[in-house]
Amino acid sequence: MEFRDLKRQYKHNKAEIDKAIQSVLNSVNFIQGKQVRELEEELSDYVGVNHCITCANGTDALQLALMAWGVGVGDVVFVPDFTFFACGEVVAAVGAKPVFVDVDNDTYNIDVCKFERAVKDVIKKGDGVPKAVIAVDLFGQPADYHKIRQVADQYGLYILEDGAQGFGGALGDQRACSFGDISTTSFFPAKPLGCYGDGGAVFTNSDDWAKLIRSYAVHGKGESKYDNVYIGMNSRMDTLQAAVLLAKFPIFIQKELGESNRLAGYYTKYLEDIIKTPVIKEGYYSSWAQYTIQLRNGQDRKYLQKMLKENGIPSVVYYPKPMHRQTAFAEFMYDDLDYPVTNALCESVLSLPFHPYMTEEEVQIISERLKGCIL
Repeated sequence: MEFRDLKRQYKHNKAEIDKAIQSVLNSVNFIQGKQVRELEEELSDYVGVNHCITCANGTDALQLALMAWGVGVGDVVFVPDFTFFACGEVVAAVGAKPVFVDVDNDTYNIDVCKFERAVKDVIKKGDGVPKAVIAVDLFGQPADYHKIRQVADQYGLYILEDGAQGFGGALGDQRACSFGDISTTSFFPAKPLGCYGDGGAVFTNSDDWAKLIRSYAVHGKGESKYDNVYIGMNSRMDTLQAAVLLAKFPIFIQKELGESNRLAGYYTKYLEDIIKTPVIKEGYYSSWAQYTIQLRNGQDRKYLQKMLKENGIPSVVYYPKPMHRQTAFAEFMYDDLDYPVTNALCESVLSLPFHPYMTEEEVQIISERLKGCIL
């Protein structure tokens, strides 16, 4: 059994994907081919924003956004403590200070009350200039953008939505990757919509920021690639990856999102009595990047993973180490007591095999094996 079965996904959609790849091979236009702009147009139309700028990966997408805002030395960016390292890494990479914020125990997304408290604390101490917040749509569910926007507007902060795991999700009628002043996503193969390598995208309604980001992504180019007006980076999406995404995108919309939600419902039905299952808030729609459970007190995660593995069932821990404990951020000397929820989650979460090509029978088998290990 695969944790996220990309082989099965490819087998189901082989004809469309092979045709898309072959078209690039036939044209021999591997960098910035027509498929790149076609993909940008389709993605911006789907999300509902004016601009989509593709790039090399989701980490670059986050950094490009911060660069467009001029975030740098002396600035502070607020980041959820329970997330992937890249969210804090890009802040430090542009010279700013990441201030980590504890998360909500049910949604795993940033705790808005603690976010506001952190902003006030930075202002009170005069420890940098609050500039932005990175709100992560963890495991597929959008963060609480209505409340985040209220705090951000009150203190003059930009909102950077990290929709790497949330693409395809929604809050009401508004789709993920449209909530931030700038939003980003990743097309890493295991993401809800993944390519066959690395890839990312930046979304915004601002003409000025879009122009800057396009320049920064290609060595700070001006009128041509040999006219360089900024210090940028090399972060272009390959044409092959764009072609793969163009082939997979309609399948993702028409089939995979619905199947993921259906299968998540089966998992919850079979498991909700023995462990804490994911909580999707009313009015929210998840793209289900992972199906992540929380073990209860006394349930041994290492033992459980070992027993599942012996039964041929893989599992993954997202994330075993809080951001504030990462060695790379040791100089900032965060107080471990400020992160009780994240600390607890890092000891108790476990992600189970999940992808839109599973069957209900497979979900039931995994659930029964899991129950057998716990009860």
